[in-house]
Amino acid sequence: MQPGARLQAAIEILSEIRDRGRPASVALADWGRAHRFAGSGDRAWIGNLVYDSMRRKGSLAFLMDSDEPRAVALAALRRSWDLTTDDIAALCSGDLHAPEPLTAAEVGGLGRTDISNAPDHIQGDYPEWLSTSFAAAFGARAVEEGQALARRAPVDLRVNTLKATRDKVLKAFDRHHAVETPWSPIGVRLPPREGGARNPNVEADPAHGKGWFEVQDEGSQIAALIADAQPRMQVADICAGSGGKTLALAAHMQNTGQIYAYDADATRFRPIFERLKRAGARNVQTLQPGDAAGLDALAGHMDLVLVDAPCTGTGVWRRKPDAKWRLSPAQFDERVATQSALLDIAANLLKPGGTLAYVTCSVLPEENQRQIEAFLARTPGFEAVDVARRARDVLGETIETAYAGEGYGLLLTPARHTTDGFFIALLVKNAP
Repeated sequence: MQPGARLQAAIEILSEIRDRGRPASVALADWGRAHRFAGSGDRAWIGNLVYDSMRRKGSLAFLMDSDEPRAVALAALRRSWDLTTDDIAALCSGDLHAPEPLTAAEVGGLGRTDISNAPDHIQGDYPEWLSTSFAAAFGARAVEEGQALARRAPVDLRVNTLKATRDKVLKAFDRHHAVETPWSPIGVRLPPREGGARNPNVEADPAHGKGWFEVQDEGSQIAALIADAQPRMQVADICAGSGGKTLALAAHMQNTGQIYAYDADATRFRPIFERLKRAGARNVQTLQPGDAAGLDALAGHMDLVLVDAPCTGTGVWRRKPDAKWRLSPAQFDERVATQSALLDIAANLLKPGGTLAYVTCSVLPEENQRQIEAFLARTPGFEAVDVARRARDVLGETIETAYAGEGYGLLLTPARHTTDGFFIALLVKNAP
């Protein structure tokens, strides 16, 4: 495809996302199926521009004085890809399949750089209705944290210690400039590509087929490490999803003890079986999705219960930037109610002295610190663990929370820790 045609395709996909409220991944996949002549390089260029446009849609629209998909895409080329106005004008030639030439207003917008007079939610590229939550979480750093959530994310890998070492995985991806993650002792990081360049398809690498690693953000790795599942423990992962943290726990437990993996959503749960086999995880027992009785049978027997709770996903906006603009207050309230119910279920599964590990990929206090406060207020016999001390003991590092207020748990963010946004809290069930 000609460069101008790529740009026009990205504009059309952005229009589809806006007009029909579709997830970007679905809109891009549908476009690819309808345009099979487009090569992998074309699809990567278009996809990167669509996602970069969504990452900074608020501030880009402010600079262009327009939130039309064309205006936002043009601004992304200027602000995120560092193309000059002349470069962009060359793409907008008006030729067959290329966008129409730039207007005077667009040229003016591409020349603007200052957003310091914009409201915080514009500068930080997060929805206005979440301004109160961002201010509560981060105080004066709300803009900085929002901007970090609007950048591209690296590709993080968790080394499967049942089958490989970090040095082995680093060597396998040396050609992609792999480095050690700064916090996790079992993490490998591939830096994000720039512009239209595509990230490597690490899951197509032979090392993945051999079970040497799983794709997992360092924040998620840290959460699993801090949960501190020990060999021979009895563990329940009651929101297992496709099994990312289940696999991490199995490796930490050295394939001993027992992990009961459960998720209410059968579709989300389906990939876990192939992943368990590839990883060589033999201490995991899967429960039937939606089988509440199966969970009830574990009541009072678990040393550790992990609640990787469904959440708004505000912490993973770097990877799913369109999700922040589709999130609604009703969805937010639904997630908070679900989290509260899951905490109560988890509490019933623990034996005295057991630990409840509560994790979200959210940065919002309502899903994190305030959930823990509410749980402790309604559930006698539980007390919070000092997560910073646990992190120091497990990782050998002192990790300071990104949360600006007083509260429980550890909040990781891309601005403070170069991870996705993750919250981790630990609660111990005292003996009666």
